[in-house]
Amino acid sequence: MVEEKMSVDEATELVDEILTEVESVVIADREFLENIMLGIIAKGHVLLEDVPGTGKTLTANVFSTALNIEFSRVQFTPDLLPADVLGTSVFNEQEGQFEFQEGPIFGNVILGDEINRAPPKTQAAMLEAMAERQVSIEGETRQLPEPFFVIATQNPVEQEGTFPLPEAQVDRFLVKDTLGQPDTDGKIELLRRRSGRTESIPEASTIIEDPQRILDLQQVPERIRVDEDLYTYLSELIELTHEDHRVEVGVSARGLQRLFEASRARAVIEGREYVIPSDIQRISGPVLAHRLVLTPEAQVNDVDETTVVQEIVDQVPVPTIEETGNNQKVGAD
Repeated sequence: MVEEKMSVDEATELVDEILTEVESVVIADREFLENIMLGIIAKGHVLLEDVPGTGKTLTANVFSTALNIEFSRVQFTPDLLPADVLGTSVFNEQEGQFEFQEGPIFGNVILGDEINRAPPKTQAAMLEAMAERQVSIEGETRQLPEPFFVIATQNPVEQEGTFPLPEAQVDRFLVKDTLGQPDTDGKIELLRRRSGRTESIPEASTIIEDPQRILDLQQVPERIRVDEDLYTYLSELIELTHEDHRVEVGVSARGLQRLFEASRARAVIEGREYVIPSDIQRISGPVLAHRLVLTPEAQVNDVDETTVVQEIVDQVPVPTIEETGNNQKVGAD
């Protein structure tokens, strides 16, 4: 018997349930939470940057609880070694042989807390895991469980005791976003919620009973349609990142693919079976900005990468789309 695939409508409804549950615990902008969902749906990784105390760790915890999958936390510190993340072989005296003990990387949701407080060598230990979903230890390749994704948090590089992430590692994150401080209404709501419970740490409910549904959800974007004209639109956006005078290193081919994947995931969140230009525009900042390397002059002038991406998006002619039922027609604007 052939198992039925999850439909786009079912996926959208499931995503909405997850986000609603997370919102019941975390005081955050809906768009921010949807950007994290982009990573989950598109099999990507998410990097959250902000000062301590804004709720980055809580957000990762709540998502793992709602998704009902194995959660591992790695607290990155200056003395953390690669073996502390990946695992190591330990001699078993009873058996008279070495046995491999898995590190915290062998989980489904990996919270890399304050990832930029560890030295580059330890940060690099995450590279193979994030790119290939496997790790090579002591000459043997070990597969990581499915689903697998990393939600990493980092403090701004201006904070004392931080190391900048290697460019290759930053490029492995599908999305980078900032939680930010809640506005006045958000702060008041935070206090209301705290006064209404006895525990300081709020709890989320489980939304997904069977983890297989996450794998089913991750297959839905593969059936989202993307018109040929949007391929051109995506390519032109990336090309302009290499031509901008403020950019020393533009977005890589990997970044182009990730923008494509994220745009399909965005369509799933919106409940559409096809991508439209606004899907791409909406996610360009979180998907592309952290992949840019600005020129020294731009850095001295405090040029913001997100601003550069937005200005590039504004320059590229947008294809027009005619929507007729479940079909789409794209043509140059």
